Amino acid sequence: MKKVPGLLVMLLIFIVILAACNADKGNESANSEDTVGNEDIVEINFFHRWPNEPRKSFYDEKIKEFMDENPNVKINVDSVLNDSYKEKIKVLVSGNKLPDIFTSWSDSFAQNLVSSNKIMSLNDVISNDKDWSSKIIESQYGGFTFDDVTYGIPFTVDGKAFFYNKEIFKENNIAVPTTYDEFIEVLNKLQEAGYKEPLVEGLTNTWAISHYLGTIFDRVVEPSILEKDYNQETGEFTDAGYITGLEMFQELTTYMGDVSTAIDHEAARNMFGNGEVPILYMQFAEIKMVEDIGDVEIGFFNFPEVSNGKGNQTSLTGAPEGWMLSKNAPKEAVEFLKFLTSEETAFEFTKTAGQLNAVKGAVTSENVKANSLEAYDIIMKASSTAPWFDNAVNINIADIFMRGGQELATRQTTPEEILKAVQQEAEKLKK
Repeated sequence: MKKVPGLLVMLLIFIVILAACNADKGNESANSEDTVGNEDIVEINFFHRWPNEPRKSFYDEKIKEFMDENPNVKINVDSVLNDSYKEKIKVLVSGNKLPDIFTSWSDSFAQNLVSSNKIMSLNDVISNDKDWSSKIIESQYGGFTFDDVTYGIPFTVDGKAFFYNKEIFKENNIAVPTTYDEFIEVLNKLQEAGYKEPLVEGLTNTWAISHYLGTIFDRVVEPSILEKDYNQETGEFTDAGYITGLEMFQELTTYMGDVSTAIDHEAARNMFGNGEVPILYMQFAEIKMVEDIGDVEIGFFNFPEVSNGKGNQTSLTGAPEGWMLSKNAPKEAVEFLKFLTSEETAFEFTKTAGQLNAVKGAVTSENVKANSLEAYDIIMKASSTAPWFDNAVNINIADIFMRGGQELATRQTTPEEILKAVQQEAEKLKK
């Protein structure tokens, strides 16, 4: 047998040692993904509904800022738009994959999440850090509080009103309507002045229809009946006020024209911002978007009072939106929640996105224009609020009303047919 030269043996030993060293380095590299110094990396799953600009970039920057300040934290972010968000959050809840921190509408939407028993109670978080929690406007907690337990921190506030072009109203000597009958007179005068579609809406967006219907129902149906019907366990939807409300919506669609059945709300907003449309039903969160389009002088009026209406004639449709935590979220997610709802973050958010917020001192003349300050005052002084309809009722009920509203606009159905379908679904949901 031939002997292996000594040099070759030494070379083989060197290769083995080098491979072992590289393996150790590889293990160190793998471990470094899980630790910083002596601290374990904590991952936070963050889910919001703003994949579009400018909010997407705003939250991306805030995530980076928080991680820079907390190097042991890694935040994984996901975002989808409204309707997709509603569907995805349901899937995540049912699949026990709820994110650590996520955005939520208030009232019924929040309550449905709370009923899963997977949402963290925030009473102790609020009471243990008054320096932070006392900055949140107290009146906005209500939509996230159930049986004296608060499950969400309100962040944005909003309301729905008719935006109108002040210059057009002035040129045609038109006064702001205070009743529904006066509103119809205004629309007729605008048509006589040459505005074929004085009131436009993007009816391809069903949520826009729900905002109309929810407000109208709040005007014409008795509050006690709405409370009963909006509850899945007791809902019947037999009151004649719903027929009246659907008829009112159908009447308003006659002033919207065929264009409204072919466009979305963003296109309608652009038409208003360019001065093409005198009136549009919009959220105050859209003020900055309108201002960025053109130089329309904007005025606001609430949905007018309805003669013989049995509901609330002065309520403002709108509700806060906020942040929730899953029951098993790490303490770092609580700190991220506080970071997102700090006065500094809220001020920057409103300055960037134009959305009004629920943090004291974070909406001023320094970060919004006069229109937004006026809207903020309207929200804060509202006698009461009506929640977004598609969040106030079971989604199956809302869907029948919303799609029915589309068909009302094209005369493919009747209010009676819509309500019959709603009543049938309400009975199914009680079983």
